[in-house]
Amino acid sequence: MKWQLIHPQPGQYNWAPADSFMEFCEKNNMVPIGHTLVWHAQVPGWVFTDDSGQPVTRDALLARMKDHISTVVGRYKGRIKGWDVVNEALNEDGSMRNTQWFRIIGEGKPEQKFDHIAKAFEYAHQADPDMELYYNDYNLDTSRAKCDGAVAIVKHLQSKGLRIDGVGIQLHGGLEYPSKESLEYAINSLAATGVKVMITELDIRTQTRGNRGADVSQVNRQSTSDSTAQSEETQQKLAKKYAELFGIFIKHRDKITRVTFWGVYDTTSWIGGSPLLFDRNYQPKKAFEAVVKAKSSGQ
Repeated sequence: MKWQLIHPQPGQYNWAPADSFMEFCEKNNMVPIGHTLVWHAQVPGWVFTDDSGQPVTRDALLARMKDHISTVVGRYKGRIKGWDVVNEALNEDGSMRNTQWFRIIGEGKPEQKFDHIAKAFEYAHQADPDMELYYNDYNLDTSRAKCDGAVAIVKHLQSKGLRIDGVGIQLHGGLEYPSKESLEYAINSLAATGVKVMITELDIRTQTRGNRGADVSQVNRQSTSDSTAQSEETQQKLAKKYAELFGIFIKHRDKITRVTFWGVYDTTSWIGGSPLLFDRNYQPKKAFEAVVKAKSSGQ
């Protein structure tokens, strides 16, 4: 449902993949979450330029944003539980990422720095008043400054009387991170604003190197360049980290409303390696057993 795929050209929408996704969810009694309406990546260049190739004006970009959100959200109105309305708008220090959304709609004015986010949430709510609206970002679990930036976004939207129901902590972790302290800081800080906290893109990187972007075409999904990913030692570490994380999730079950893995089994992972609960043959790993045990012991 990212802009590049679902709305590749002005006035042209590619509904087939998203429609298929929705039909699969409904057939199997699953809960669909829309991802994502406003993001700096995987957006066609035409969105930000006029017919002469120059940057569009604030008003023109807001009009394109509203049209896109109204059309996409409207198509699935009443069928989607919630949308990641804005994705990854923050730098690591908690400041606003210098995206074209930010530059054009904010016009370089400090008092307008949150405008593109506020307008996205406003338009999404208008398109489907009954669905939940989320802000989603990574490293909120490792960077207190970035987490504080997300808190500032929530408070700004609330101060404007705009609806925001939750914040998604992506939690693309590693064998040694996030720490218990930094993860709990994020959970508690976000929950203190009154919104739901969600773990939205959970996986644990076993590779120390490799592709770091979100372009899955750069990842060999059928194998892994990480020679130690399948080793007993790595799998034990993976299981231990997942057990630790789920222990924290269960401890804060009053604040966390869902945990969503970013992929089902290792072949579908966007980062390669061995980051998920099921291996490349769909078989449960020690990490799966660790999660089940953590859940059972935490009840």
